[in-house]
Amino acid sequence: MFDFSGTLFRIESATRWLRTVVTKAGLDVPEDELDACVRRLEGFGAQVGGVPPRTVPPHLEALWRERDLTAERHRSASTALTREATLPAADLAEALYERSQAPGAWLPYPDTGETLRALRGRGIPVAVVSNIGWDMRRVFRAHGVDDLVDAYFLSFKCGVKKPDPRIFQMACDELEVAPGEALMVGDEPAADAGATALGCQVHLVQPLPVDERPDALAEVLRLL
Repeated sequence: MFDFSGTLFRIESATRWLRTVVTKAGLDVPEDELDACVRRLEGFGAQVGGVPPRTVPPHLEALWRERDLTAERHRSASTALTREATLPAADLAEALYERSQAPGAWLPYPDTGETLRALRGRGIPVAVVSNIGWDMRRVFRAHGVDDLVDAYFLSFKCGVKKPDPRIFQMACDELEVAPGEALMVGDEPAADAGATALGCQVHLVQPLPVDERPDALAEVLRLL
């Protein structure tokens, strides 16, 4: 079982995220203003799959905690945090949210395809188990690795999110694997280690930028 963001794929930098949307909107924004806006966006953790928030406004805390349980909450939480960052134009919030779901905004880690192909070659079934509010399977398809994943368990579709053991149990049941024979690979200790409640092994990786983490998934092959 693999997490998605920070484990198999990484979102583009917040600078590229904002710049892409601003350019598409035809806005002429000075560089210092763009840089300042990026810092505010990162401070609020507004980018889906980006850096965690350093602060969440009190009136958004409840929505933020439950954002991954429905698509509507996820969009509302993300766009609300984006607006808190005082954007160059107010209507960019929705465009930024849409950009965060574009396959081109995501890159697989260098060893993602290699690891998934090696697992397929060994006959080991693979599931993606993710706390998420949108269907990211199109990202896998666009990068040519969708056929290497047997099943997806997305919190907004399952109605339950990690670390709740039920989502890991769903994946084990679908893959027809006993929890004690399963390995969960992720980058968030608080969420992904929930699989240990079922007796699954857990292997944690660092959610570093793509060019800083060339072969962290190779250890997975040695553990199986």
